[in-house]
Amino acid sequence: MTVLADLHLHTTASDGRLAPRQLVHLAARRGLRVIAITDHDNTAGLEEAFQTATAYPNLTIIPGIELSTDIPGSEIHVLGYWLNVEDPAFQSTLARFREGREGRARQMVQKLAAMGFPLEWERVGQLAEGSIGRPHIAFAMMEKGYISQPQEAFERYIGRNGPAYVEREKLTPEEAIQLIRQTGGVAALAHPREVGNWQGVLPGLVKAGLAGMEVYYKAYPADLVAALKGQAKALGLMALGGTDYHAFQTPDEVEPGAAGPPMEEVERLLSLAPSRRGV
Repeated sequence: MTVLADLHLHTTASDGRLAPRQLVHLAARRGLRVIAITDHDNTAGLEEAFQTATAYPNLTIIPGIELSTDIPGSEIHVLGYWLNVEDPAFQSTLARFREGREGRARQMVQKLAAMGFPLEWERVGQLAEGSIGRPHIAFAMMEKGYISQPQEAFERYIGRNGPAYVEREKLTPEEAIQLIRQTGGVAALAHPREVGNWQGVLPGLVKAGLAGMEVYYKAYPADLVAALKGQAKALGLMALGGTDYHAFQTPDEVEPGAAGPPMEEVERLLSLAPSRRGV
């Protein structure tokens, strides 16, 4: 299957390593026709992305977001598409989440220093460019030689069960879906395998208003894709997906366009654009 859409991409507005304009250029070079920029708790990269995309009339950008939510013992990420980014209440909520991310990042840096891994907070901020998150701590640790790959920081220190982990304010999945829908957006479940009991979780999320789920994600094996596709069909969900690209240049990273949904599923999402709904 030729992939023409990637609906899960990050920029320097959150924890990606490419500026929005660079990501748009890359997507166009790779022959993509539809992309969604889904930064964590942030829509600041969208204006630059839309401006850059004027040079590529065949490329459609869907304004998106990725929200982290809590469930007992784990977390669920919810993607939002077709957001009304001008909604002041929505932006106020995102600003509060970003402040929470930065506050917990400072506490993680303090914990790491107490463990014998001192980092300069100013350097973490420089690596972030946009809003600060855990990947920027990981890259600062790499620069210091404490770890060899960003994932090592999560596995050993700053992951959910790591010794330097700090919690922050999060929504429940249902609250995230509601927030996205209140802006006129469309909610989808991100990387369901990472949820754990995704089969058990999905019905409740659908009841809350979930409209899609990632099926064609990153390097998911064919048997998992088939299982997810079947579940999406059974629940009436759009079967979406993408690479979750951050430009980390790690061995397991896949480039934009290496994974994504078939165009018939993309058309379902495009049909929900505010312009087509008369919003």
